[in-house]
Amino acid sequence: MAERQEMGSTKGAPAADLYPRKILEYMEGFLISKTVFTSCELGVFDVLLGAARPLSAEEISQAVGASLDGTQRLLAACTGLQLLSTHHENGQVFYSNTEQASVFLTRSSPLSLCQSIQYSSRTIYLCWHYLTDAVRDGKNQYEKAFGVNSKDLFQALYRSDEEMVKFMQLMNSIWNICGKDVIRAFDLSRFKVICDLGGCSGALAKQCTSVYPECTVTIFDLPKVVRMSQEHFVNEADQRISFHEGDFFKDCLPAADLYILARILHDWTDERCIELLCRIYKACKPGGAVLLVEALLNEDGSGPLTVQLYSLNMLVQTEGRERTDAQYTALLAAAGFSNIQHCLTGKIYDAVLGHKET
Repeated sequence: MAERQEMGSTKGAPAADLYPRKILEYMEGFLISKTVFTSCELGVFDVLLGAARPLSAEEISQAVGASLDGTQRLLAACTGLQLLSTHHENGQVFYSNTEQASVFLTRSSPLSLCQSIQYSSRTIYLCWHYLTDAVRDGKNQYEKAFGVNSKDLFQALYRSDEEMVKFMQLMNSIWNICGKDVIRAFDLSRFKVICDLGGCSGALAKQCTSVYPECTVTIFDLPKVVRMSQEHFVNEADQRISFHEGDFFKDCLPAADLYILARILHDWTDERCIELLCRIYKACKPGGAVLLVEALLNEDGSGPLTVQLYSLNMLVQTEGRERTDAQYTALLAAAGFSNIQHCLTGKIYDAVLGHKET
């Protein structure tokens, strides 16, 4: 003990300061991610939800088709992560979902993040293997991760129908959880004709028609995305939602009172963003507006940490970056929009609203 104290004193700091707790947590952060990913992929939380009673490790291992030893270790880790609860009876341990696990980690839940987790595990995680190369090269790493040409960003993102549906499911799960916050960030009730550019699965369009019952929403997206959305996500019951096929950099945009760009501009360089915003300004009706939904960095770039990490992800996966409110304001102003406002929701995504004068 005396030797340890002496060791600490030679550094001029208490011995406790020499234990790099946070650094060790950061080093091992991926272990937590993969534990959650694997538990969802195996269907652990689904099995427990379906059983409607606590189950033993043996019962769970048989249900998910995994080894008993591996399952026991996985269940122990999930318990440590407070995703599972344990119950002891006659010397045996039984497991059940916590409330958060049942709501967000089961496939049948309307607020399920399982599809988002699957995309993170099978796509984003593989891209991040090449983060060092992305930082050195200053460009995305789809070619190294998946062997596809990354010059056409969405050709890489949508490299197969299966991958496209996975991406759409990711966006669907995100907007099911976060959509209402950004749609309610401003009073949009005066905008009756809305165009959701790059509207993907239609989840945000559904939030619009739910919050503002008098509006109609046109989802503008690539033909193959529209086809997948109609097949898997938007049905005939969504009568106030329609589709328009096209490439928003090349094709005419439908006239609208309000255009929504939800997690679109962060994919692109400043030049491409201004190009797109100029096209929107031209199509926008006088007195109309554009709503940007993005994760905003602090003005001094000091955080939030989540958004800083998202910006690294944009480097790995796209041509773009996360930006501050001032940076988005500058992009909107360059395209002609004025009276620009922003709203921090306190959640992952924030909102910026720019107006076209009457």
